[in-house]
Amino acid sequence: MIEYNRNNLIEHVRNQFKIDWHGLHGANHWARVFHHGKYIAQRREADLLVVELFAFLHDSCRFDEGRDIKHGERGAEFAYGMNGNLFHLNGNQLDDLCFAIRHHSGGDISTNATIQTCWDSDRLDLGRVGIIPSPKFISEVASEMIDYAFDLSIK
Repeated sequence: MIEYNRNNLIEHVRNQFKIDWHGLHGANHWARVFHHGKYIAQRREADLLVVELFAFLHDSCRFDEGRDIKHGERGAEFAYGMNGNLFHLNGNQLDDLCFAIRHHSGGDISTNATIQTCWDSDRLDLGRVGIIPSPKFISEVASEMIDYAFDLSIK
């Protein structure tokens, strides 16, 4: 059961968002990441709350649409500061969320189902920039979704 006010969180994120809300790293991208993440989390028994929060927060602190190498670090700090106010995660959940946000652009893979699900859900939306994700950087469950996700992200 997801126990937080999604609308309050999104409003808070939007109020501090620095780039185009409808751009490559904006709300439409987050919605697709959330969509993919829900499916993968269910199949992999990942923490759905962490995966959902990742979807809305992983690109929330970008300064531009390009190679903003510090956005993950800023996003993790932003998420950390909201815990206890806009959502309530225990220590392990918060660690997983912040790690996933901090390192989502690095091309890493993880044995932690929740962290990898976060990264999978983001990587499955690379079609929005014309990139088909490589199966070597995503889970088997996500690999099964590549064609569907690519079609969804380019529409």
